[in-house]
Amino acid sequence: MLERANKRPNDLSAFWMPFTANRQFKQAPRMLVSAKDMQYTTDDGRKLLDGTAGLWCVNAGHCRPQITEAIRHQAGELDYAPAFQMGHPLAFEFASRLVDVAPAGMDHVFFTNSGSESVETALKIALAYHRAKGDGARTRLIGRERGYHGVNFGGISVGGIVNNRKMFGTLLAGVDHLPHTHMLDRNAFSRGEPEHGVELANELERIVALHDASTIAAVIVEPVAGSAGVLIPPKGYLKRLREICDKHGILLIFDEVITGFGRLGTPFAADYFGVVPDIMTTAKGVTNGVIPMGAVFVKKDIHDAFMNGPEHMIEFFHGYTYSGNPIACAAGIATLETYREEGLLTRGEEIGQHWEDALHSLKDAPHVIDIRNIGLVGAIELEPIPGQPTKRAFSAFLNAFEKGLLMRTTGDIIALSPPLIITKGQIDEIVDHLRDVLNTID
Repeated sequence: MLERANKRPNDLSAFWMPFTANRQFKQAPRMLVSAKDMQYTTDDGRKLLDGTAGLWCVNAGHCRPQITEAIRHQAGELDYAPAFQMGHPLAFEFASRLVDVAPAGMDHVFFTNSGSESVETALKIALAYHRAKGDGARTRLIGRERGYHGVNFGGISVGGIVNNRKMFGTLLAGVDHLPHTHMLDRNAFSRGEPEHGVELANELERIVALHDASTIAAVIVEPVAGSAGVLIPPKGYLKRLREICDKHGILLIFDEVITGFGRLGTPFAADYFGVVPDIMTTAKGVTNGVIPMGAVFVKKDIHDAFMNGPEHMIEFFHGYTYSGNPIACAAGIATLETYREEGLLTRGEEIGQHWEDALHSLKDAPHVIDIRNIGLVGAIELEPIPGQPTKRAFSAFLNAFEKGLLMRTTGDIIALSPPLIITKGQIDEIVDHLRDVLNTID
């Protein structure tokens, strides 16, 4: 089986690939066959420096022994256990350990299998909470332009990325959107949080006035919008959203699927910005990307609002076959141990200045119109080719792959989020690759 996995398949037609230019890929496949720490290996034996932590998720680096061994052991002891009216010890232990590293007040965890499912779960909890409190008229959900909240119907409804929405009909009713916070004309080449734009949070007051607070259940935002191109909130923006939500009795949901587990140099973005939401979605780094899993954190008063009525009755009619899967829980506990032993949840703070300086050294490179950074995440925005949006960044992606660097693009933006184990020398290597790429592409 291992030998087979390291060979290029003869037929690529059966697999309809997600978020991929399938026809282009299958003409010139880019196959990864193994990984270790900061590097992938391709099927032709080349080494690729991982500039994206896989897909924003392999925060501790690849094939870490403690995580691998935990999965191997658990698969031989208890492979699956139902979570409906049943339990197994690891799910309770993992939930407790997650609460220990979560922002103060986030006392309960609901397990899912992905970021998309975490978002759906959070939205349903928000709606059901208001109904449980006797406030069932609160059914509206507020998202944000250019927000990414997964690909299920609730997530794309509150999300604000056009291509993720336009093919799928009218989506959920009763959804409105805040404006995005990307102000290229005023904040280009900011280091960390931009100075301008806190007033954009006040648009929530306009939306409240339009719909009335009594109809609004929740506001959901990414603290840092990752998939839209690393859009960093202006100073004070998230605190202002928190104030407005508190004023009007609206729940605030942070989508921390990308920012959770050390990406900003703190355990969660809520810690970095000093703003605690009512509900927080996570996935990706919760198991270091090794086993699909997500976790939704909620405050005690939200959880407790459901714990009424006859004790034999189900309190919340929601869940998944694989909620709290034993192997995923084992991987998650080993991941938290790896983060703890190596100080990875705060390592971004230690190495963040070097990351910032290195990225901004590309300011004068060809085609660059903005550079953004926070923690160990960054973006390089390129001037689009007239009439051919996304082509320049995609060319950069292909060129970088050939030069030994894995990066991501969204639109004409290069997005970077390396594993938290990255060294200063590897940061410099990423930037050297990028400089070569930008000097090469048209």
